[in-house]
Amino acid sequence: PAKKKDIRDYNDADMARLLEQWERDDDIEEGDLPEHKRPPAPIDFSKIDPGKPESILKLTKKGKTLMMFVTVSGNPTEKETEEITSLWQGSLFNANYDVQRFIVGSNRAIFMLRDGGYAWEIKDFLINQERCADVTLEGQVYPGKGAEESEKVKNKTKPEKAKKKKDGDKKSNSIKEDNRATKQREDL
Repeated sequence: PAKKKDIRDYNDADMARLLEQWERDDDIEEGDLPEHKRPPAPIDFSKIDPGKPESILKLTKKGKTLMMFVTVSGNPTEKETEEITSLWQGSLFNANYDVQRFIVGSNRAIFMLRDGGYAWEIKDFLINQERCADVTLEGQVYPGKGAEESEKVKNKTKPEKAKKKKDGDKKSNSIKEDNRATKQREDL
């Protein structure tokens, strides 16, 4: 049995043990748990449309925090970007979307959503804005109404470049397999 210690003599380790004991006895509701400790929401596979991969992402991101990058077209100052994205955030707030906004550059902002299931609806709103150059969501770049024609073409070709690069990686891997020490000895 441990000796009874005066509370004034407790050090950090004693306080940590006391906190652990309190938490063990504490019943925490599921909604109060941090997001990474909550069980994932069940996915209703009957709502998934196999022709639309976005429908799968919508269901898997439902109830999770998600961030999207938004680029403002033209060459705005940071203050202009702040004003424009503030108008967008206000419009989304009026449509009952919980969105937080963070300016990360002179023409870029991050929109953080508490519920990622609404991300594609918000993306559709943003790309229809006059000053929106593009929206990046889950690694996919969607050109906006304010994007220049050259940017729209460039954004569409990005996935093709990635495919070409993967094919090049496969070739380099096959070359690496052929460059074994035994093969070099045979050549000598």
